Amino acid sequence: MVATAAIQPAEAQAYDAIVIGAGFSGLYQLHKLRDELGLRVRVLDKAGGIGGTWYWNRYPGARCDSESYYYCYSFNKEIEQEWEWSERYPEHSEIRRYFDFVADRLDLRRDVQLSTEVTSARFDGARNLWLIETDAGERFEARFLVTAVGCLSTANVPKLPGLETFKGQWYHTGAWPLEGVDLAGKRVGQIGTGSTGIQAAPVLAEQAAHLTVFQRTANYSIPARNRPMTAEEIREIRASYPEIWRKARSGPNGHPFDIPTRSALSVSDAEREAIFEKAWEGGGLRFRASFNDILTNPAANDAASDFLRRKIREVVKDPEVAERLTPRDHGFATKRPPIDTAYFETFNRPNVLLVDLKAEPIVEATERGIRTSKREYELDVVVFATGFDALTGPLLALNIHGENGLPLSTAWAEGPRTYLGLQTPGFPNLFTITGPGSPSVLTNMPIAIEQHVDWITDCIRHMRQEGLERIEAKPDATESWGAHVNEAANATLLPMASSSWYLGANVPGKPRVFMPYAGGLARYAGICSEVARDGYRGFALR
Repeated sequence: MVATAAIQPAEAQAYDAIVIGAGFSGLYQLHKLRDELGLRVRVLDKAGGIGGTWYWNRYPGARCDSESYYYCYSFNKEIEQEWEWSERYPEHSEIRRYFDFVADRLDLRRDVQLSTEVTSARFDGARNLWLIETDAGERFEARFLVTAVGCLSTANVPKLPGLETFKGQWYHTGAWPLEGVDLAGKRVGQIGTGSTGIQAAPVLAEQAAHLTVFQRTANYSIPARNRPMTAEEIREIRASYPEIWRKARSGPNGHPFDIPTRSALSVSDAEREAIFEKAWEGGGLRFRASFNDILTNPAANDAASDFLRRKIREVVKDPEVAERLTPRDHGFATKRPPIDTAYFETFNRPNVLLVDLKAEPIVEATERGIRTSKREYELDVVVFATGFDALTGPLLALNIHGENGLPLSTAWAEGPRTYLGLQTPGFPNLFTITGPGSPSVLTNMPIAIEQHVDWITDCIRHMRQEGLERIEAKPDATESWGAHVNEAANATLLPMASSSWYLGANVPGKPRVFMPYAGGLARYAGICSEVARDGYRGFALR
């Protein structure tokens, strides 16, 4: 009998930094580390193309909810002046074309490795190196590991009893087939009415023979008022970019809005109604900026919420359907505030049925469709618009182990613990772009991403100049930051929405912790800058 030689693991490919994710974060981090610092960098992404979350989110109606002219990079004047958005709110395919434009302009593709899923990352404390393995058996090692996996990229598919028996097709909006789905003549069931479901329902209703919307939680929504960009608007925006970016960075949410100093309670009822009406007609997230206290003053929030409830009753013709669509369990914008194109109008269509799951919960999937506590709904296609395991899910999925083999899942067993959303104790040289504990999902993401990537790049530059090999968040600084994150959240009305994914409430068994930093992007960026100026206070460097 001839002995068979043991299969040897592939030799590790050595880099200065490995970046996981090829969306807004990963592409910019590659550019900064490679082109500014001269490092050897490799970007790994399981997708078959660049674009991050926008590679996967191709569901009908998928659009950005930040306006196109500032949902983009600000760091490159040529890209800023040459790219031309076609609509106020870009569709997913246009956003992917933008990524292609940026990647080609900066020659980024040569250092991006696609169709590569990271299966584990382990820190070798003896050598101060991260060891990364992929699903193809490739191995990489690097001084620095940067996660650029996004906050909303791990699909949350509910464990629906009997789903395996369903004879139709089912899809999650966050993993929509690249080739699309033909819904003509089909009976479609959509589960979920968050921001994704609100975008998808009107288009699904147009494409399908019949749409049944299974609503878990009634939601507010503002009309997007989407339209083509005019040539004059594009010229004015290009000329105004310095001021646009200044406003975006100096505000709380990364949007270039002028937020008034007035309270919703400082004006008469008639004037407040007129201000809300003007914002409603203007559309989009600017409605939230009608007054300065909608998210801090319960009475101001009630005023905004009541206005939006009245709008639902005005739009939806059937009073009973309108009431089921009206949120009563949370205030406006205490959960992610969606924007829409004809969402509430969709329920006036004869081929659309609303099922309130609070009145008749889903019991199981069957061969023919979905059974609630009251009846069975026959379906050909089920669409899960059930969101994501937000903020922590994408990071935990990487199977990260830090010092002495500590799993990140163990370190975060009671909720994420980070310092500035950038690092976690026990995980040296691991940087988490827009990680939990940073403003992230409460902001216009590209602006928050650029702030994080710039900080990480400056930190690595400092370490190289000083001959340092290791940086790690200190436990006491992390605890203090966690307390501050809670304090900032509790200064707002955000924690009051108990069903919010900001708290992890959409994922069974997930710790209920308010994850993003609610103190405002400008304030947060100032803290990060102070920490760096103070010799990276709160971090251990050696």
